[in-house]
Amino acid sequence: MTTRPAVAGPSPVAGPSPVAGPSPRRFALLALAALSLLAGLLGALALLGVSTSEATTRFAGSHGLLMTLGFLGTVIALERAVALGRRWGYVAPLAAGLAGLGLVIGIPAVAAAALLAVASYTYLLMYIVFLAMDRGLHTWVQAVGALGWILAAALLLVGRPVADVVPALAVFLILTVAGERLELARLGRLTGRMRGLFLLAAGTFVAGALLATVASDAGLRLGGLGLLGLAAWLARFDIARRTVRIPGVTRFIAVCLLAGYVWLAVGGAAWLAYGASAPALARDAMLHALFLGFVISMVFGHAPVILPAVLRVPLPYRPRFYAHFLLLQAGLVVRVVVGDIGGRTEAWQVGGVLTVLALLLFVGSSAAAAIGEVQARRRITAAARARPTPSRPG
Repeated sequence: MTTRPAVAGPSPVAGPSPVAGPSPRRFALLALAALSLLAGLLGALALLGVSTSEATTRFAGSHGLLMTLGFLGTVIALERAVALGRRWGYVAPLAAGLAGLGLVIGIPAVAAAALLAVASYTYLLMYIVFLAMDRGLHTWVQAVGALGWILAAALLLVGRPVADVVPALAVFLILTVAGERLELARLGRLTGRMRGLFLLAAGTFVAGALLATVASDAGLRLGGLGLLGLAAWLARFDIARRTVRIPGVTRFIAVCLLAGYVWLAVGGAAWLAYGASAPALARDAMLHALFLGFVISMVFGHAPVILPAVLRVPLPYRPRFYAHFLLLQAGLVVRVVVGDIGGRTEAWQVGGVLTVLALLLFVGSSAAAAIGEVQARRRITAAARARPTPSRPG
């Protein structure tokens, strides 16, 4: 397969892709994703009760969709479109980004849902092409994740509340990541038994998510069992267990992955223990252990690899990247363990604010590293051009 679909970019043992020059169109699509991220974080501050200004409360109701499909959906679909290399593939990130923009400016919910449906079907079409290139199990798993996005958009179109859409969103994001990790785990020569265990865990999770659309309590509990199985499988068989010994960006990616698997287990345990009858703080743990602890840890870890490939702009790894990673983990521990599980509302708020700051620090630190690298390369190029060309003797 010449262009492989990858949520997290190339293998974590590889370096960043060669940079061919910035792509303004891709930057524009990423800007739409960034707008959704910013609005979603403002909405989070309102939901945490730490801000009551109109600038934050207006985004509280759409916080979940802005973060999952407006931000993550646009970024993931953009990466897939780049991997596919066909113009029509960019309809998916464009439609998802416009849906996020629509939620920000307040278009009718059905219009935003329609845009998300367009994005989801285009995204699935990309996977039909990918499957023609590579029918490996990992590609099928990610294609099932694409169906999760379609289900989420369909539920929104018929007017189901966002809370009912969470299991479908989890299928989209978690199987997208899990399929990529399954592909890389092949480097460890997976046996048929190992693949069977993966399919058992993933199938249980998907079955639970589907069941949750009609029987939420039973579905969430079954899905939680599948999530625990996926977390155990990934922690046991992912190559991150070995690559964590390699210094630099490789270790950073591995650390982010392994931390993410812990939060995947926490989220799965919460689904299994509480189901649909969870009190408010338990629901918070169920949501944010998965969508922040697992998914955002993946985003943090792979940004130094995926962003250069997508935007054609260098993003060199810097040790300071551990700052936003550690801030995220600290915020989640305070929010989920002390706040949600311990029942301390003030800890829930403090932890939530820390996770917001972690995401903002991630954006700022990544931008600073990219700009600094571009400037350094320009200085080197300018110095090389200014250097006199030696004349040939005779």
